[in-house]
Amino acid sequence: MKSFDRLFAAVITVLIAVTVAGNVAVLREKDRSPNMYKVSVERVVRALDQGESVSAEDFEGLTFVEEFDPDTESKGEYVVRSAGGKLYRIGYDDSSTTGTKGAAAALTLSMGAVILLTGAVFLHIRRNIIGPFARLSDLPRQLAKGTLTTPLKEHKSRYFGKFIWGLDMLREELERSKQREKERAKNEKTLLLSLSHDIKTPLSAIKLSSKALAKGIYTDTAKQTETAEGIGRSADEIEGYLGSIISSLSSDFMTFDVREGEFYLSDVIRRITEHYTEKLALFGTELKVGEFTDCLIQGDPDRFEEVLQNLMENAIKYGDGRWIRIGFDEEEDCRMVTVENSGTPLKETEISHVFESFWRGSNAENKPGSGLGLYICRRLMSLMGGDIFAQPGKGSMSITAVCRKVS
Repeated sequence: MKSFDRLFAAVITVLIAVTVAGNVAVLREKDRSPNMYKVSVERVVRALDQGESVSAEDFEGLTFVEEFDPDTESKGEYVVRSAGGKLYRIGYDDSSTTGTKGAAAALTLSMGAVILLTGAVFLHIRRNIIGPFARLSDLPRQLAKGTLTTPLKEHKSRYFGKFIWGLDMLREELERSKQREKERAKNEKTLLLSLSHDIKTPLSAIKLSSKALAKGIYTDTAKQTETAEGIGRSADEIEGYLGSIISSLSSDFMTFDVREGEFYLSDVIRRITEHYTEKLALFGTELKVGEFTDCLIQGDPDRFEEVLQNLMENAIKYGDGRWIRIGFDEEEDCRMVTVENSGTPLKETEISHVFESFWRGSNAENKPGSGLGLYICRRLMSLMGGDIFAQPGKGSMSITAVCRKVS
């Protein structure tokens, strides 16, 4: 902001200096240039000396030429000169000074208007662009530090209104994600503490019973059988606790916020195409987008865009880089969107696992990733009432998202 203010002050100072220099130059030019009427007077005197007839209209800056009569008053400014043995009154209109002043005034007014306009533009930029941006400049650092509770102030700027709104949505989503993570960690810790405490009792019973049997404390066959059965029951109890832990760990560990709504398929495809056309051009990969008829789709447009982004990133990562195709098809009340990439497809035995969490195929060697992309796609499509499936081809791999059309 301070740098912008210094730039503003420098520009205004330069414009004022140009205005002053222009006025000085105009006034100096006036002082250097002789008044035109003086030249015309000399020409009239020479003509009269030569006996010529003269008229004031023939000479620039003169208003009249007449013999001097002291009893006759003359209007306007004049000079008296001797020519041809007579005295003549030669009237003139010295408008050069007025013209110079007018030029200086016009220059001042013009530069004043330029200064005012420049100032208005700078103030507009400062108030509506630089100011809001300066207030946002510290936001990334605050988000990186985890300061997520302070909301962004609303601003009516046509340049940053939507941007600020989007950043505030990001802040709220990060805050919700942080709270969910804390709650999940708390629940998991509580569960593990509770189960570990519960396991201690049957585990102690097993240890005591096994020691008693090992030392031959129980000589009665019935008592030995009862002790063995007690060990079995304790083992079953521990197995039940382990089942609870496994069930807890295998349950969905990610939550998704999906808004029910309707959107036009073309809007999402346009955004995907605009984003990946330039990106794929850098890789030398051809992007082919098939023709389709637009329609209304049920679901969340942002989440469906996320699904297609994941499919496109997978196609870039695991394809051979020759081409990627987005195709469309219809089936009853559904619209299918297929992302297909050239390259070696997955094995048939691996297709059934591609949508599992943390699973990575044989083609993922030396490629970064977590194995969650397609799992997220399946969860999102399920929450939107759709489906998703993978299909290997000859020299290609395709994944199809099935969306429900608005009936």
